[in-house]
Formats: sequence, C-alpha cells, structure tokens
Amino acid sequence: MNLLIALFVSLTLEPFQPYAAAGTNVPEDIMKLHRQAIVFDAHCDTAMRLVGDAPIDLGERHADGHIDLPRALDGGLDAQIFAVWVSPQMPESLATERARAMIDALGEQARKNSGRMEIALRGADVRRIVKEGKLAAIVGIEGGHLIGEDLDALGDYYARGARCMTLTWMNTNRWADASDDTATWGGLTEFGKSVVREMDRLGMIVDCAHVSEKTFFDVLATTKSPVLISHSCMRALTDIPRNVSDDVLRGVRKNGGVVCVNFFPGFLDKAYNDRVTVLWAEYRARANELAPQYGGDAGKAWHSLEGEFEKRIAEIPPVPLSRLIDHIDHAVKVAGIDHVGLGSDFDGISTCPVGLEDVSKLPLITEELVKRGYSDKDIRKILGGNLLRLVEKTMR
Repeated sequence: MNLLIALFVSLTLEPFQPYAAAGTNVPEDIMKLHRQAIVFDAHCDTAMRLVGDAPIDLGERHADGHIDLPRALDGGLDAQIFAVWVSPQMPESLATERARAMIDALGEQARKNSGRMEIALRGADVRRIVKEGKLAAIVGIEGGHLIGEDLDALGDYYARGARCMTLTWMNTNRWADASDDTATWGGLTEFGKSVVREMDRLGMIVDCAHVSEKTFFDVLATTKSPVLISHSCMRALTDIPRNVSDDVLRGVRKNGGVVCVNFFPGFLDKAYNDRVTVLWAEYRARANELAPQYGGDAGKAWHSLEGEFEKRIAEIPPVPLSRLIDHIDHAVKVAGIDHVGLGSDFDGISTCPVGLEDVSKLPLITEELVKRGYSDKDIRKILGGNLLRLVEKTMR
C-alpha cells in the first residue's frame, strides 16, 4: 500500500536491549511475553519516507509517520519487510530509478545505523540479526509492474537486495490480475508463471497481497514455496475485493504459507470502508490531475493534498483495536494458528485502529491476544514466529 491509495516449535529469542512501549500501560507479564517473542511485521511503506525532497533518518525519533528505529525499539519490533512501491502511472524509466533509489536508501540507513539495523539477505540472517539486538530489514518490491515483462529486471532487484515481491499492486499488470482492477488474464499469464518459478529459484518470497483470487490459485499451482499474503484482512468480516476469502485462507493453510493482517481501518470495518471509499475516489482523481505538475510522480501530487485528506478522514468514527483482533481470530479459525501473522501497512495508511497509532504500540496487540485466551506459544506464532518460519524456508 502507499500514501496515495492507503488512504490504504516456539520462538523465544530475548532482545539484548531493554525497551518499554511508551504510553501503552501494558502489564509487565505481558511485556515480558512480548519481549520473548520475535515480532515480525510483513509490510510497511516507510521506504517512501527515505527519498524525495525531505528524506528522514530512521535513527531519529519522529513526531509523524509510524516507524523509526527508536519507536521500533519501544514497540519491540524485531524484523520488518520494507516495501518499495512506485506508482504504476510513473514512466518506466523513472519508476526504475525511484525503486533503485529506495533500495539504496534502505541500505544507507542500515549502514548509518549499523548498531541498530541490518539488511537480511537470507532467512538465517533474520534470527542472527535479532539475536544481536538489531532490527532485521528485508527489502520487498511492491507490484510486478516494476519488472515489466523482463526476468532480468527481477534478477537486478534481487542483486540489489530485494528478497520479496508482491506480484501485483492495485493495478492488473502485464502478467497478473489484481483484486481491485479488471481481470484481464484470468489469473497469471504464462510469463507470470515464469516469474513465480524464477522467484522460487532465486529464493524470493512470493507475496500474494493485492492479487485476484484466480491469480492466487495459479500461484499455488506453480510455486514450490510457501506463499505470503503480507497485508490483507478477512473478506468474511469486511466484504471488499481487497480482502481474502475463506477459500484463499484454506489455500494458504494447504500451501504452508502465512496470511498477515493489515491494520488499515478500511479493511477491518465495512462501515468505515464505505465512508472512506468516497474520499478515496475524490482524492485519487485530484492527485491524478495534479501528477503532471510533479513530473508524473503521484506520490508528490498526493503530498500536496495529504493534510486536507487526513483532516477529512479524521472526521470518520474510528475503529477499535478489538476489530483487528477479530480478523486475526477469523484467520486463525480458517487458516490455522500456524499460518497467521501481522502486516501493519504502517506508513502506507493514513489512520490506524484506536490506540495503535504507531509501531511503539505493538505490545497492545499482545495484550489483546492474551485477553482473547491465546496461549503464550500461539501468541509468539502470530507476532512473528510463523513469518520467520516462512522466511527461513524461502530465503535460502
């Protein structure tokens, strides 16, 4: 997701550095459980904040946005997949340049903050980096439109450090149908299947967030690896195309993959979604009209409208944190406890459930899971153990 549209065996590694989640008032026994888990988020859009006219330093604490290293420490975040997203409306040469700039910026942040962050290139790196008390960062490409119809482009992103790719974004691309766009190919084209096979060969995570249901099942028929759905919610609770059906959840279970629950209120609650959809349409149209003034950069065009949009979004009644847990409950019921995780979409969404304003508040999820009666072992799986298993099996 991005700012324009986002308007969308147990693991017990003890971190070397102590932290406390500021302002959460989580009881100490629950904080201890949270510290003992590997907390692994499958999707954020923070990489967009590292480039452009006013890039941030992740090593500093910021008053805006959702993720930086100080707040990640506060919230006990151990590992993060950083999405590299570029608008499909951007000219191809500029899109490639921007994607490479984001990957380079993530690498520079890791070098600049080497005592607190490291890029993971293999699954085994994640566990080691976390053991060393640092944030394990995985680079992911969001949207297969960034490779066009060129497997060499996929290999280039891999060589630059990318280890995950979301096959589509909200747009149907040249080889895969998206959930929120016209079904052009009936799932994956033959080239799309070759992309999945090449990702398997390289050891890249195949991410099926945003894809159509037919695309998802074509992926399952093609891949030999467990698939990731990095940031989606449950259609049974919020019936919108972007969310995943129970059939998809059962497919994830059969494949051995993991579905990670998105924090965006519009995916969590239908009434909220209905109201925000009207605003999305209005501001998408306005941003598209403005994009040529910013060299085709829809992100910059959106930035000029961001304050106005967020003011209007804030007028919509908020969604409680309990609703996020409802979606986790449903995913666990259908896909199974070994196949559910967290995919915040932080820095790609304009609002969050009440109390979950940024990464420092993640211990509140642990507290809510305890209240729902989950065992310590199962909470560790949801917080990151399941995702770590997938990453260690896939990123060879």
